[in-house]
Amino acid sequence: MTIRVLLADDQALLRSAFKVLVNSEPDMEVVGEAADGAEALDLARSERPDVVLMDIRMPGTDGLTATRMITADPGLSDVRIVMLTTFEVDEYVVQALRAGASGFLGKGAEPEELLGAIRIAHAGEALLSPAATKGLIASFLAQGGGTQAEGEGGGARSERLATLTAREREVLVLVGGGLSNDEIAERLDVSPLTVKTHVNRAMAKLGARDRAQLVVTAYESGLVRPRVE
Repeated sequence: MTIRVLLADDQALLRSAFKVLVNSEPDMEVVGEAADGAEALDLARSERPDVVLMDIRMPGTDGLTATRMITADPGLSDVRIVMLTTFEVDEYVVQALRAGASGFLGKGAEPEELLGAIRIAHAGEALLSPAATKGLIASFLAQGGGTQAEGEGGGARSERLATLTAREREVLVLVGGGLSNDEIAERLDVSPLTVKTHVNRAMAKLGARDRAQLVVTAYESGLVRPRVE
């Protein structure tokens, strides 16, 4: 199966470099290029890419707004978004994860990291390690970034959390703690497949697109508390 990739970045030179890299892989192809978020949304609807590499800062409609619009479109529910950012820790990245992005990648990443991120996102996983996601969100929330998040959405989130079984809640806490499925399986003395089942059920009940959003939920719900250095 060929992974269809959409590139969204206002720098033409960077798009060209990414296009050469992606098209060099036998299991990938670039199906469109966008210079801003509005164009990315239009191309996502017309080309139906599997993965969008989305620059977080673009003129006009930025990457964050475009991400929200793509993830809110029922017809694009299978599209995975990898946010590209110059900064490793960025409050906008957290907002993008809340909006449904699968994670983020620094623009200075090595070629193999970029290609690996596309494949991981396409597989429906968070494109960065759970520990890295945890570190990003903990850093942001420790500064108060999540204390006022979502307003009325907090009640709806609490209702969804109440639908989780005790085991699913336990797994959610461990996911938020940065543990992989294998590490959770060892901690709970169950198989990795069992853990994956619990993770998938928690995602379905909480309306999370992928693991990255589970980490966001674990922190925003207070199930996991960020450490303040």
